[in-house]
Amino acid sequence: MSSLQAMSKQELTQRVTALREEYEGYKARGLSLDMSRGKPSAEQLDLTNGLLDCVNARTGFCTDAGFDTRNYGLLDGTPEAKALFAELLDVPTDNVVVAGNSSLNLMFDYIAQAVSTGLCGNTPWGQLSEVKFLCPVPGYDRHFAITEHFGISMITVPMTENGPDMDMVEELVKDPAVKGMWCVPMYSNPQGITYSDETVRRLANMVPAAPDFRIMWDNAYCIHHLTDTPDTLLNIFDEVHAVGHDDMVVIFASTSKVSFPGAGVAVLAASKANIADIKRRLTVQTIGHDKINMLRHTRFFGNAEGVHQHMKLHAAVLRPKFDVVLSALENRLGDTGAARWHTPNGGYFVSVELQNGCAKETVRLLKEAGVVITPAGATYPYGQDPNDSVLRIAPSYPPLSELEIAMELFCICAELVYAEKLLNA
Repeated sequence: MSSLQAMSKQELTQRVTALREEYEGYKARGLSLDMSRGKPSAEQLDLTNGLLDCVNARTGFCTDAGFDTRNYGLLDGTPEAKALFAELLDVPTDNVVVAGNSSLNLMFDYIAQAVSTGLCGNTPWGQLSEVKFLCPVPGYDRHFAITEHFGISMITVPMTENGPDMDMVEELVKDPAVKGMWCVPMYSNPQGITYSDETVRRLANMVPAAPDFRIMWDNAYCIHHLTDTPDTLLNIFDEVHAVGHDDMVVIFASTSKVSFPGAGVAVLAASKANIADIKRRLTVQTIGHDKINMLRHTRFFGNAEGVHQHMKLHAAVLRPKFDVVLSALENRLGDTGAARWHTPNGGYFVSVELQNGCAKETVRLLKEAGVVITPAGATYPYGQDPNDSVLRIAPSYPPLSELEIAMELFCICAELVYAEKLLNA
């Protein structure tokens, strides 16, 4: 039994009064703090400023093979960029397409292709009476926004400490209307969970009823480690190949939180059949993405090891911020029973699970006191958290001093809402 649950009505009343006084004190300060999105801080962006100077008239604009990146061509990316991402993702170079700055754009375009013209010769999804997608929850709101945009029905699958509930997934894919699944397999958004080897193997070994079922493998945080003992993720590209299910997975990644979110480089990796299918669409969609930016990135980072060393600089900035969040949660809420959370080894978020019915009110109190976080429900399809319990904290953007204040207030609000709920029960 938690300390709040163990309190008498009188003790709870006293605790609520004390928390209200703390809250009103913060509210009177006229705060204006933002923890709503996982944006890199200015300190992190400064780490990559050298990228802006490494391609110019003095250094030249040509690839190693002499291709002028200022011109048309190289539909699937420069050879150097393809080689860099192939090394980072541990896939063959021929299975890589390097594009613009946004992996989300690549995901949107892939779903749009499935809806409008179909995948690898299969019936376009737009011609079907119903299309469904599996959505591990809590999950990434922008994934859910894509499927909602195209009118695709979303089925929630609960996350476990090892990834999505695979018993449920394996049962659901027996429905031919289930055409795909969103996955953030390493340091998941928002919980920071990395899929276990068993989960990856079970995903790879699935035999969905739909021949054009696709796992949208958004490996956004595969190099975003926070500790010296990072998580490891089994290579799903190798796993699906080993069982002859190569076409089932499309991998996405980008340098959005490695270099510049607004001017990074995005990439996808897939089977030869999928790549050929995507290239057919790209020949109509574009004459080529920004190859000068690809050249900047390959010159600045050099190779995969250069990227990994750069990410250690990011970790040095981020780690103290995660420490602030986790310390505040433990010190203020650890023995209250008001919340629980997972301590991630990487990624960009900390997901906090409050008691049922407490998330929206906690967000409301925070907003009234001048602190903005990701809205309650955002980590669920259609913005509807059935338990009204999960909140996502994004520690990266605020300075440490502001983050400390925001987290103190977060914990006060979360405990206050739960204490009042118990008092009024």
